[in-house]
Amino acid sequence: MIDKLLMQGGKNLKLQYVQPVLSIGLFVSAFSVSADNTSCSQLPTHEALTQALKQVVATTSDSKNGGLELNMWASVVARDGTVCQVTKTGASFDDQWPGSRVISAQKANTANAFSLSGLALSTANLWKATQPGGSLFGLQFSNPVDTNVAYQGKAKDFGTSKDPLNGKRIGGVNVFGGGLGLYNSEGEIIGALGVSGDTSCADHNIAWKARDVLNLDFVPSGVSATNDDNIIYDATHGFSHPLCGNSEVDIARALPTSHKISKKQ
Repeated sequence: MIDKLLMQGGKNLKLQYVQPVLSIGLFVSAFSVSADNTSCSQLPTHEALTQALKQVVATTSDSKNGGLELNMWASVVARDGTVCQVTKTGASFDDQWPGSRVISAQKANTANAFSLSGLALSTANLWKATQPGGSLFGLQFSNPVDTNVAYQGKAKDFGTSKDPLNGKRIGGVNVFGGGLGLYNSEGEIIGALGVSGDTSCADHNIAWKARDVLNLDFVPSGVSATNDDNIIYDATHGFSHPLCGNSEVDIARALPTSHKISKKQ
């Protein structure tokens, strides 16, 4: 049964279980990838993603994330933006905020679109620069979610292995916490994870922990003080994120030690 919980590509897993100025060139470069990084084959199966999410959410584990501690959605996209998996922690699609399903996929799309094999940017890292007067203001409106894709299918299939988003590009740009690039053991970005259903600050914490479980956290570098894609709560920093008003901050600041980024061998 263990092999069913592993990545489709047979990679090593540990499911012990697996002042900013960016140019349009970054967006273009994000999609200049080799063919082997554009498929879902290197990414988690639905079963693996579901188990990873349930391991780090308060409703299904002892893990606390500092927010409202609700049921959650998670989505994974491949490097070309194709949605590979969508899952949830609740039994029914409405056991977690229904609107967060599409947001989770939007976050995954964003983290994938604006992360590279040399630099990881979480969706949380984009918040300040996209506010009025920021160097990236308007970015969040640049690539709308495809509503023809977002609302297809039967609600009973949402979050299952038959989710109607699977195999489609949903698009969208989201600029608050919950989206992270996925990096294999070679430090190559192979897609991204998006999580939604709680405060955006808690979403980031959950996404970080789930990526750790999936062992797809070989992050090369980032803009945080710990040189990764962690959320930044220093308001003077060009890639910072606002507070959410609960206890998410202390958990986030501990993530680089409590759930360490994996190092390329």
